[in-house]
Amino acid sequence: MIDWRRVVANPESFQKALLARGYSDSESLNICQKILKLSEERSKGQLQLNALQAERNKVSENVGQLMKQGKKAEAEDLKARAKEVGDQMNVINSEFEKIDQSFKETLEVIANWIHESVPVGKSAHQNKEVRAWGEKKNFNFQPKAHDELGEALGLLDFERAAKISGARFTFIRGALAQLERALVNFMLDHHRRKGYEEIIPPYMVSAQTFYGIGQFPKFKEDVFKIENDDKYLIPTAEVPVTSLFADEMVPEEILPKYFMAFSPCFRSEAGSYGKDTKGLIRQHQFHKVELVKLVAPEESLNELEKMTADAESILQALNIPYRVMLLCSGDTGNNAQKTYDIEVWLPGSLFEGSQRGCYREISSCSDCSDYQARRSKIRYKSKEKGTRFVHTLNGSGLAVGRTLIAVLENYQQEDGSIKVPEVLIPYMGGVDVIRKK
Repeated sequence: MIDWRRVVANPESFQKALLARGYSDSESLNICQKILKLSEERSKGQLQLNALQAERNKVSENVGQLMKQGKKAEAEDLKARAKEVGDQMNVINSEFEKIDQSFKETLEVIANWIHESVPVGKSAHQNKEVRAWGEKKNFNFQPKAHDELGEALGLLDFERAAKISGARFTFIRGALAQLERALVNFMLDHHRRKGYEEIIPPYMVSAQTFYGIGQFPKFKEDVFKIENDDKYLIPTAEVPVTSLFADEMVPEEILPKYFMAFSPCFRSEAGSYGKDTKGLIRQHQFHKVELVKLVAPEESLNELEKMTADAESILQALNIPYRVMLLCSGDTGNNAQKTYDIEVWLPGSLFEGSQRGCYREISSCSDCSDYQARRSKIRYKSKEKGTRFVHTLNGSGLAVGRTLIAVLENYQQEDGSIKVPEVLIPYMGGVDVIRKK
């Protein structure tokens, strides 16, 4: 949730931020005016309540003194006045609650402020490549897509998964299941050495937790709800891990705090039908190693760079080419002030249905500033600046299924076998090539 005081202090800057997010001139103006109006009415109501409360306290004090002095008639008059003040407070408080609720509902659906370093743009076409790493392999044969490779090996079974669960599920079998598990263990070991604390989080959380992270109410249709219960399946470990210290005062001395969590992720993928539905790219269920940071506000942008580098280092260790994209304002997620996407090179995947070879997102690393911390009430007490909200960051380190895809396509051999990346061989019990049995 944005800081409304910042809007009041600089409404022109806020309108500019909304325009960068893709709002129209009239929408940005109306939202800004609404916030200014509601904040003024809310402040006015609070002042009235404070004044009446002070008067009632004074009257109550005087009643007590008069009763001690035996001046019962005068005390009764003051009691009547106290009742009048209480009635006034009830009327004003009722109106105040309506204004406050409207104010909250207005603020909770507004996206985070975009950082000034983010390029202004409307879509992914205006994202900016900031660096690329690795050399694309020159194959002396036509490279295949991961689903072709996996099915030919008999280790990816989409048909049987669809039979029992419907579309966008798969059975991963044998050596490929072992390879996915090897990737998970390698990622966790790798990030542990970089100072991340491992967490196994709950896979079901409450609606309030989703609200605190900024997923609800705007993205409620994207998650799976547990029937007859106020619980939802997590779409990413970011949701429970970032919420670990919700409604708490974090000790300043633990900042910055790094967490990592391996978890299944469940997504309805509402609105994405017909888009990247082939193979493992866009499944309802997949695995991910998530990175989460809680940091002091002054450190968040620097910590974003470090987190992105940590995610990149997995692909570097696997020796798989990728590029890093700085997302433009229109493509940056609702919660983030700045985001880098890491896109891995997939030599066998089809781009726009015809051209072989394309980049696909494998990690998204975001600095959410204090947006999530305000909603979740995650604070710390600075020795120099008093009580403050932490800044939260999250990123995939990496999406395991998509990393499996990248290994399959980049390490495929002409006979359809898959070489195992050198760093994964110890996790595979010495197996260095996956072949069809």
